[in-house]
Amino acid sequence: MSLITTLIPDQKKVGMVSLGCPKALVDSERILTRLRADGYAMSPDYAGADVVLVNTCGFLDSAKEESLEAIGEAIAENGRVIVTGCMGEEAEVIRARFPQVLAVTGAHQYEAVVEAVHEAAPPTQGPFIDLIPQPGALKQRSDSADEYVKLTPRHYSYLKISEGCNHSCAFCIIPQLRGKLASRRIDAVLREAEKLVAAGTRELLVISQDTSAYGVDIRHEPRMWHGREVRAHMTDLARELGQLRTPEGETPWVRLHYVYPYPHVDAVIPLMAEGLLTPYLDIPFQHASPSVLRAMKRPANEARVLERIKAWRAIAPELAIRSSFVVGFPGETEEDFRYLLDWLEETQLDRVGAFRFEPVAGARANALPDHVPEAVKEERYARIMEVTERISAARLAAKIGRRLPVIIDEVGDPDADGDIGATARSQADAPEIDGQVLLRNVPPSLAPGDFADVVIEDADAHDLFARLAD
Repeated sequence: MSLITTLIPDQKKVGMVSLGCPKALVDSERILTRLRADGYAMSPDYAGADVVLVNTCGFLDSAKEESLEAIGEAIAENGRVIVTGCMGEEAEVIRARFPQVLAVTGAHQYEAVVEAVHEAAPPTQGPFIDLIPQPGALKQRSDSADEYVKLTPRHYSYLKISEGCNHSCAFCIIPQLRGKLASRRIDAVLREAEKLVAAGTRELLVISQDTSAYGVDIRHEPRMWHGREVRAHMTDLARELGQLRTPEGETPWVRLHYVYPYPHVDAVIPLMAEGLLTPYLDIPFQHASPSVLRAMKRPANEARVLERIKAWRAIAPELAIRSSFVVGFPGETEEDFRYLLDWLEETQLDRVGAFRFEPVAGARANALPDHVPEAVKEERYARIMEVTERISAARLAAKIGRRLPVIIDEVGDPDADGDIGATARSQADAPEIDGQVLLRNVPPSLAPGDFADVVIEDADAHDLFARLAD
C-alpha cells in the first residue's frame, strides 16, 4: 500500500488573480469551480501554483494597464500564466507585451479557460487515480453550493443573472467585450440562490450589466419553480428571492445592483417596504444634464426620475440609493456640471461615486467634439466629491440615536482592555463599495454573517459608529 501511495502524484494547483467588477469575480469563481471538479487544487500564492490565471478588466485604459501589470507580476513570480477576462479580447496587445503567456481567452469563456489549463498543467491521471478518490474530485460537475468555489466571505455571495448588455452608451464598450444581453433561466438562478442560502449565504448581491432588463432577450420565458410558473423578469425574480429563508428561518438580505430605472422598477419598492428585499438600489445614472445624457446615449428624463425617487422613498423610507457619475464628458459645459450638482442636492442620494471621463479604445465618445481639459476635469471632480461627501455626512448624522439592523463582516481580537470590536454593514451599505458600521465592545460569540440590531452613536462622512442594542 505504501508503494502505491508514493506512485500517486500530487494534485495540480491553480492560482488566480481576479481583477475588475463583481461580475468578473463571479466568472473567476465559476472557472475555479470547474477546475476543482476536474481534480485541481487551489494555490493561495504564486510559488505553489502549476499555472496562474489572471482574470483581467478591460473597461478603461487605466484598468487595462492594471491588468497588464498583474500579468507581468504573475509571469515574474511564476512564469506559467493564462490570461482571461475582458482584456482577453485584445490578445494581440497582451502577446506583444508578454509573448510568453500560455493562452489568452475572452470574458466568460469558461470552456476555453479550462481547456487551456488542462493543456498547460494536465490533471493528475493514471491507473491508480481513477480508482482512488482525490480531494474535490468525487462530485464531477457538481452544482451544489458546498462544492462551489467562493472568492467572497461565506456570508455573502454575488448572484449573476445575465451577461452582456443591449445598451449602446457612447462611453462604454461592454457590448463589444461581453456581447448582447444573455439572461440565465429563472429556475437556474433561483436554484443557485437557494443553494447558496442553504450553505450559509446571508446576503445575496444580484448583479448583471442591466438587472432591470433581465429576461428581455428570452421574452421573459416562464419556468416552473416549486410548483408554480415564474417568469424570467426582474419583478418575478425579486419576489421569489424575497421568499428565501436561511436554515435558521431568517430572511437573507437581497441587494439589487446595476438597476436601470425602467417603469417596472416601481414594483420592487413595496417588496422593500415589506422587508422581503433589502431597501437599496444601485442605479447608474451617470449624469443629470439632459444634453450630456443625450451625448452619452443615455435616458434623459431626469425630471421624471426625481418624482419617482420621491415616490419610492414615500413607500420605503429606509431606501438607500447609490449611483455613479461621470464628470468631464466631451461637451460637458460648466452649466451642465452645475445642473448635475443641483440635481444631487435635490435627490440627496445616499452613496455616490464619481469618475473623471477617460477615453476607452473603441468607444464612440472618443470622436465627440469639445473634450474637457484635464485640469477642468480635476476641478469638477473635486467639487462633486465635496458636495456628495457633505450630503453623505448629513444623511449619516441623521441616523445617530437610531436602532438599525446590521450584518457582521469581521470580529476583531480583544484589545489591551479586553474590548472586542467588529466591522458590520447596514442595509444601506454594499460590501467593498459603501460604508461600514464600526462596533465597540461586542461579545466574543459574535461571528461574521450574524445579523444584529445596533444603536448608532456617531457618524462621519462615510461610516457609522455603534454599539449592540440592548
